[in-house]
Amino acid sequence: MADTAERVYLDHNATTPVRPEALEAMLPFLTERYGNASSVHAFGREARSAIEQARLAMAEVLGCEPAEVVFTGSGTEADNHAVKGVAFAQRDRGGHLVTTRIEHHAVLHAVEYLVKYHGCTASYLGVDRDGLVDPDELARAITDRTVLVSVMHANNETGTVQPLEEIGKICQERGVPLHTDAVQTFGKLPLDVRRLGVSLLTLSGHKIYAPKGVGALYVRKGTRLHPLVHGGGHERGRRAGTENVAGIAALAAAARLAASERDAEQARQAGLRDRLWRLIRERIPDVHRNGHPGRCLANTLNASFQYIEGESILLSLDMKGIAASSGSACTSGSLEPSHVLTAMGVPVELAHGSVRFSLGRGTTEAQVDATADALVQAVARLRDMSPLGPRACSDGGRAS
Repeated sequence: MADTAERVYLDHNATTPVRPEALEAMLPFLTERYGNASSVHAFGREARSAIEQARLAMAEVLGCEPAEVVFTGSGTEADNHAVKGVAFAQRDRGGHLVTTRIEHHAVLHAVEYLVKYHGCTASYLGVDRDGLVDPDELARAITDRTVLVSVMHANNETGTVQPLEEIGKICQERGVPLHTDAVQTFGKLPLDVRRLGVSLLTLSGHKIYAPKGVGALYVRKGTRLHPLVHGGGHERGRRAGTENVAGIAALAAAARLAASERDAEQARQAGLRDRLWRLIRERIPDVHRNGHPGRCLANTLNASFQYIEGESILLSLDMKGIAASSGSACTSGSLEPSHVLTAMGVPVELAHGSVRFSLGRGTTEAQVDATADALVQAVARLRDMSPLGPRACSDGGRAS
């Protein structure tokens, strides 16, 4: 049973609660406005109008044309559509793809699929200890057979933000489409697709307080892209399937609000994140921060606690009513160390001791302080129990 007076949720990079305004935008399309947007009667026209209004809102947030917005069922689907769709459409140019070792598995597994089953080749860029890609290495990796570069905007585990504008200029100069997974930066950083120089951009509703089951893919006009789902002419022939009108309406409502609140809210969250890190660093020895300290999402803190397992810390926090993560929620059941931290050169024992705290709109200073208190207690208890802990080493044990 939780000891805290209230439950504390610090896992917003995994998902967010649906905000009231997004729920309000959904409800009419779950009740009386239930028409199929492909139908020609009044019910259908009503649904179609809602989708196109949402498309216009998304275009305004992204700085693109409405026709360049494709609604999807998730960020994972949008990533797959971008990677596979471009590779299939541009096989006449070659089958080489460039990506990074720290991408979300929605990108990495899509690339692996193309390599294994469709004869493509891939170059995987490394990162430095802060998790940053070297644009010069990317430029060297592009060949005359490269059909796509895919570099995420900010990492979901560490929050490190990539130099995407610089990467975009390189790709434009070489005539290669650039895809970015912006699922974690949507609503947190400005996303002007023209300025970023991207040809494709992925986003997801449930990271910005809209419901799960809806996302979008920006596709720059003129980008060759094969559809992945067939069976209808929805989304201008790019994604077959009856549209999730309620989810799309909620996504647009949440996107508008996120854009209007962004600067003030991100400044507030950055202050809370820095407070949490200061409390951890001052009160817990042998702790290491993972990710770039400056080029980082305002809401994200990834820390490794030496001598103990991150999963044990998470269980201890959960008993106190505090939710955090050991990395990507999609791989939380894996016993392998984070592929992101491994790519950054974090030692295996530290990677296993990592915890990600991701703050959100509802996070308060009191919650941050309660989390720090619970962490101090949990880490001390777990280290006392650990055969690799500092006390064991001082008693003649061996930390190896």
